[in-house]
This record gives sequence, structure tokens and C-alpha cells, in this order.
Amino acid sequence: MNPGELIPHLFRTEYRKIVSVLGRRFGFEHLEMAEDITSETFLTATQSWGLEGIPENPTAWLYRVAKNKAKNFLQRQKLFETRIAEELRISDAIVEREIDLSPQNIIDSQLHMMFAICHPSLSQEAQIGLALRILCGFGIDEIANAFLTSKETINKRLLRAKQKLRDERIETDVIITQIEQRLEAVLRTIYLLFNEGYYSINQNSTLRRDLCLEAMRLCTMLVEYDLTNKGQANALLALMCFHFSRFDARVSKRGEIILYEDQDPSLWNTDLISKGGYFLKQAAGGKEVSKYHLEAAIAFWNTQKSDSKEKWERILQLYNHLLQLEYSPVAALNRTYALSKASGKRHALIEAEKLDLKGNQFYHALLGELYTGIDNTKALTNLEKAICLAKTPADKQALQKKVDKIRADT
Repeated sequence: MNPGELIPHLFRTEYRKIVSVLGRRFGFEHLEMAEDITSETFLTATQSWGLEGIPENPTAWLYRVAKNKAKNFLQRQKLFETRIAEELRISDAIVEREIDLSPQNIIDSQLHMMFAICHPSLSQEAQIGLALRILCGFGIDEIANAFLTSKETINKRLLRAKQKLRDERIETDVIITQIEQRLEAVLRTIYLLFNEGYYSINQNSTLRRDLCLEAMRLCTMLVEYDLTNKGQANALLALMCFHFSRFDARVSKRGEIILYEDQDPSLWNTDLISKGGYFLKQAAGGKEVSKYHLEAAIAFWNTQKSDSKEKWERILQLYNHLLQLEYSPVAALNRTYALSKASGKRHALIEAEKLDLKGNQFYHALLGELYTGIDNTKALTNLEKAICLAKTPADKQALQKKVDKIRADT
């Protein structure tokens, strides 16, 4: 592998580790410097490896250069306040020892940063943006693409978030009570990060896959850490495993969304389904049943290839429980689909009409599906509304195929 191929790979895997360690060491008041030092480390690698070749241990080389750059920064600039400046006067060895890029400290630093950036003073958008930048190593371009917005918007959002952390004097070392208090916020951020990849209208499949994988990596860190290895964390990881197992089956080669009933089960990842089952069992140990438990159970049943009435009745019961726990229009729509499979389209239509989610693409698409074969005129009307509301050409094409099929059969 040449430097042009290796460095981007290492940037994706190591940037977040170095930034987390330096960010935790420097504090949020100098987070930008931690990012700059890390970026400069990779720039140095690009220049050095291009001339001298790839070192025997590229990762260790990056860590050594990052340590030296951080130590030089501390000694030369003295941007830290009295406590750190006093430490700098003691000896270089202390500075070297404090910049600890050992595997355990990398994990600890990432966990602390995860809980620090999920501070309640930050908006959900800001938390996700910082998670992508600091914990996942995503570039500004990638974050902008993920949110379908401009680089300027993302830069401003991240700058405001960092300034908020400084103004609030948020510590990068999170104490145990804060971990317990913020676990729900951390899980919610990971959940939304995964959804951004799994359900996004962005057509960049590689980016969407990376978003899902990063969310799963962060959640895996939680279940591997004693203080955060809770039922909710295991349930969320199970949910993501079940969903991601069907990632390749959800989208056609042309980028069209493939509905559940039209997916090819042979494309489902059985290893991920097994892992999801393991984490779902781990989640069952506690007394609390969270929305992640219920959604994971629904996702489990959706990985079962059977189309039996029993399966859909179980899914329907789970949706009933979920809506009582936390109502959302998406869950209500999905429940209606499950109801149609368990009790028939006519019964589901009565419930669907009650939702009255006019202006929602998926609502009209569902009505189009339910009316098909019962009242094809209404089916066409709703599908055409869904086409008008669809945000991507691929979605419009998929809906148009349904319209064409109904017209051909009528």
C-alpha cells in the first residue's frame, strides 16, 4: 500500500483517537489546537512518507509525532493557565507522560469526550456534529454531505458548539455521576447518528454506511465499559445490528429504496443478525424496558423471513407498547403497516385515515399501498401525492413504478 492509500485510511481510524486524547488533556478551551496538531501530524506524514517511505509501524509513528508536536506546543506557547504552566516548569518527562496514547487511555479519552460533548447545554444538532468531527474523525465536507448542507453552515455550527463548551466551562473529564446522568443523551446521539446513515436521503452509499458503522462502534464502546454496560446500550446496539444487517437489501443499484416486502433475504447479513440476538439477550437483564428494547425487538422480528400472522401480531403488539411509551408519526405509520399484515388492509385503512399526516410522503405512500386492490383511484391519488413530496429522484421512480403497475392492472 502506498502513502496515498494508507494515510486516508489511518486518518479515518487514528484521527479521532489522537484528538480525543489531546482534547481531554488540553480541555475544550483549546480543542481547536488539539485538532490542528492532529491534522498537522497527518500532513507531516504525507510529506515525510512520500520522500522516505512508509515507516515500519505507521500508527506508532503518528503517535510519536503527535506527542512531540503537543509537547512543543505546550512548551512554546504556554497557552494553558497557571496549573498547567506550573507542570510545564517541572520537567519535560511529566509533559511526555501526560500525553498518553496508550490503548487504554485512548479508549478512556474517547468515552470521556463522548459524554462531555453530550452536555445538556448543547443542541442535538451540535452534539451530533461534534461526535462526527471529534469521535468519528469525519471531515467538514463529509459532515456537510451527511446533513445535506454547506461547509459554512457546519463550520459555524461547530464553532458555536465549541464556544458554548468553553463558556460553560465544561470539563473533558466526566465524573461517574455525570456518566449516569448523560447516558440517555449519549444513546440518543448515537441513535440519531445511526438513523442519519440508515434513513438519510443522501445518495452517497459509502458515507451512509460509514455513519452507521461509526454509530455502532461508539455503542460497542459503551457496552464494553462497565459503567455504561446497561440494558439500554445493549438494546440500542442490538437494534443497529438488526437494521444494518439489511442495509444492502434496502437500496437498489440505481439508488431506489426497496420496501421491506420486496427485499431479497439472501442479501441480509446473518452474522449481524446473530450479534443482534446476542445483545438483545444481554439487554433483557434489567427491569427497565426502553424504546430501544422495543425497537430492537421489532427489528428482530423483521429479520425473520416468515410472513406468518403470528409474526405480524407480535410486531403489532410491540408497536402498541412503543407508541404508549413514546409517540412518533414514523412509529404510527409503521404500526399501521404491521396492522395491515396482521388484520388486513381494510382494518389498517381505518387506522391510517385517523393519522391524517397530510404532507407526509410516507403517509401517502402507505395509503397508496393499502388502497391498491380496494380502491385503485384513491391508491393512484395518494401515490401521486407521494411522488410530489418525494425528495429524491430514486424515490420518485420507485413510486412511479407502483403507479404504472396499478394502471397496467386496471
